[in-house]
Amino acid sequence: MSSTSLLSFSKGSGCGCKLPPQSLKSLLEGLSYDYDIEKIVVGNQLSDDCSVYDWGDGSYLLQTVDFFTPMVNDAYTYGCAAAANALSDIWAMGGKPIMANAVFSWPAELPLEMGREVLRGAIDVCKNVGVALAGGHTVDGREPLFGLSVTGRVTPQTLKRNAGALPGDFILLSKPLGVGMLAAAYKRGIADQAQTQALYASLTKLNNIGEALGYVPKVHAMTDVTGFGLAGHLLEMCRASGCSAVIDLEKLPKIPEAISLASSFVLPDNATRNWNAYENDVQINNAAAFPWLCDPQTNGGLLVAAAQEVVEDLCSKYPEFTVIGRFTENSELPLLVVN
Repeated sequence: MSSTSLLSFSKGSGCGCKLPPQSLKSLLEGLSYDYDIEKIVVGNQLSDDCSVYDWGDGSYLLQTVDFFTPMVNDAYTYGCAAAANALSDIWAMGGKPIMANAVFSWPAELPLEMGREVLRGAIDVCKNVGVALAGGHTVDGREPLFGLSVTGRVTPQTLKRNAGALPGDFILLSKPLGVGMLAAAYKRGIADQAQTQALYASLTKLNNIGEALGYVPKVHAMTDVTGFGLAGHLLEMCRASGCSAVIDLEKLPKIPEAISLASSFVLPDNATRNWNAYENDVQINNAAAFPWLCDPQTNGGLLVAAAQEVVEDLCSKYPEFTVIGRFTENSELPLLVVN
C-alpha cells in the first residue's frame, strides 16, 4: 500500500468538513426545494436525516446522501466510516437501508490502489448489513470525497423523526463523544496508538440498532449526532419538538482516550464554529462541558427521546445506551441547559 497521506489532500476532516451551521442557514434561507409535492412526507423543513416519500401502499421510501473528506490516512477505514455514517441516516429514522450508490471524488495524484481500498471498506460495511452497493459516480477532484446515497424503506408506524419528543422524555445517546477531538489529534500528529485505535473503533461502529427502535412506539424521536455536535443536533430536536432539554455533563458518555484532549482543548476548527451558531440557545453551568457539546462527530451515536416507562428496558436490551438528561417544557430559559 502506498505511503501517500490522504490527509495531506484534505483541509477538512470527516463530518467536521460540513458548512458551519450559520452558513448553511444562510445558504438555504428562502429556498423551498420539495415543491410541496403531496407525496413528500418529510422534506427540508425540520433538519431530518432523510427525505421521505409515500409510495401510497402503506410504505415509505427513505432517501439520503452523505459524504465527507478523510479523517484518517488508512483508506480502508475511511471507506468503512463514510459508509457507516451514510447508512446511519436511514437507521436514525427507524428505517431499513436497502441500496446504496457511491459518491466519489478522487484526485488524480493519489494512487488508484488507495481509492480501491476506500471502495472495499464501503463494500464490506454494506455487505455486513445486507445492503447492495449497486453503483455510483466518480470525479477527478481536488480533495478526496467519499460517501453514499442510500435508499431505505420504513412504514408510517415505524418512522422516527427528530420531532416528537415530549416533556418528561429521557434523552439517550448510543455512542460516547470525542471522535472529533481524536480526529484532530490524529491529523495534527499528536495522537498516541491508543487514541488512534479508539478513533478507528468509533468511526466504524454501526448504528443499525436504529431499525429495531423504529418498532418501539414509546421512542418518540430520534436522530444521529454528526458534524454539528451533541448540542447542535439536540437543539434541532428541541426546536422540532417544541421542547427544551436539560443534560448532565457527568452523565455524558466519553471516549476515555479523548478526555485528556478535552482538558487540553485539542479541538477541531468546527467546534468553535458550531458554538458560534448556537451559543445563545445554550446555558452551560459547568465550563468543562464545552468541548463535549461542540465536538463534531463523524458517524456519531443515535440521540433518542424515549418515554420513562421504556428506558430501563431499552438500556437493558441495548447496553450501549446512556441516559444523559431529559426533555422539559419549553420555557424562557435557553433551549438547552447543561449542568
